[in-house]
Amino acid sequence: MGRSVFRRLLLVVAAGFMFAATGAAAPALAAQPTTVVGQAPKAPKPTGLTLTSEGMGDITVTATEKPQLFADLLKEVSFLGGTMGQITAPKAAALGRKFTVVVRFDDKPRYSYDLYPLAKGGPKAFRPAAQPDKKKTTAAWFLGRMTMSEALRIAGAPIPQKPDVMSGGIGGGERVIPEDSLPTGRDLDTLLAELRQLVLLNGGVVLVLTFMVAGVALIIRHRTR
Repeated sequence: MGRSVFRRLLLVVAAGFMFAATGAAAPALAAQPTTVVGQAPKAPKPTGLTLTSEGMGDITVTATEKPQLFADLLKEVSFLGGTMGQITAPKAAALGRKFTVVVRFDDKPRYSYDLYPLAKGGPKAFRPAAQPDKKKTTAAWFLGRMTMSEALRIAGAPIPQKPDVMSGGIGGGERVIPEDSLPTGRDLDTLLAELRQLVLLNGGVVLVLTFMVAGVALIIRHRTR
């Protein structure tokens, strides 16, 4: 009787470990790209952008010459395409100076967005209905990223430096953000994927412990009979 119960316990614990390992490995396997013979080529990526504003010379940033700065600037507009607007049109008097960003693919302009880093209530962004690639879209307003003014300033736009990007308090300090780049941070998708993996792993551990406790309880029950 004792050996039979012990074997059952081992089977239960082994099954629990196998389930936990499978659940923890699922996100990692899902994250790996699958390759298919004869699959379509990857979508083209932007290669450069141009920043323009009234009373300012055009500023061009390319992915090959300044990859980090290009990536930081692209983040300010990458979420504006293909989505519905977030806010109603603000009053013109509350927008401040306008900066236009034109994103290029192989030296061909494709997307154009208007940025207002000094708008009241925080940065704003506008997607015009007329785009350089002639594709149909709708005009829409968005809330801009809080890093907009600093990203444009580092690129060369005449924007006053914000005090909240300095350290050291009143009277001095050193810059937190370097002159040639902005801290990129992790994307929301990456954080959600890691959170999902952590939840599955913890769930597997809890399940294994539950099976072990149930097995111990089963042994105690048989021995007390």
